[in-house]
Amino acid sequence: MPPDAPENGSVSNPTHLSLKETFSGAIFETTEAYGEIGFVVDPAKIVEISSYLKHVQGFERLSSVTAVDWWPREPRFEIVYQLHSIRRNLRARLKIRVSAGTAVDSVTVVWRSANWYEREVFDLFGVTFANHPNLERIMMPMDFEGHPLRKDFPIHGYRYSYRDE
Repeated sequence: MPPDAPENGSVSNPTHLSLKETFSGAIFETTEAYGEIGFVVDPAKIVEISSYLKHVQGFERLSSVTAVDWWPREPRFEIVYQLHSIRRNLRARLKIRVSAGTAVDSVTVVWRSANWYEREVFDLFGVTFANHPNLERIMMPMDFEGHPLRKDFPIHGYRYSYRDE
């Protein structure tokens, strides 16, 4: 086992302990490995937990938001938030698991940088973010049908013609 790897899933990081104590019913899983702490949290509490991690724990930077499609498993999508505390030199990963068609609360109220990340997840996976200031396609044409990073999207895509061809 690598020297940084956790032993038997033990979690001793103060951020972990504080978050588990503050949001005891909303933390489903915790991990600590290779200098990064991770949480799987209740999707209904994502904004509240994000705000706590930013304002109380000092994770002032949202590095990215992405998604994983676990189709045909349910819940189908895993939304992954990568956080960074510059002052404390720490990284954290938040995950939520949601079914297709379930809206997720936007974290743009906590980190403005979530704006384009959430738009990208919406565009490519079809996950919607409630209370997002401008949830529209960012990579695909506005009239494109479907979401190309879903596992049930056809390998060769749908027959599509661009207007300016």
